[in-house]
Amino acid sequence: MVTTISDKKLKGLIKESVREVFKTEVARLRALIVPDISAREQKDIEKHYGTPKRKKAKSYSLRV
Repeated sequence: MVTTISDKKLKGLIKESVREVFKTEVARLRALIVPDISAREQKDIEKHYGTPKRKKAKSYSLRV
């Protein structure tokens, strides 16, 4: 069975796939750059600046 697909459709699929991979890799790199802090440091930050006024809008779990 032979499947045919137009050049335009194939190009669109490839673009979308590359975009998804790029987005995932950028998120992974950002996660690596963010420094880890201890519970003590977090407490100190909250003591000085208070706790956040709103809940986080989005959160992602990445395996690094």
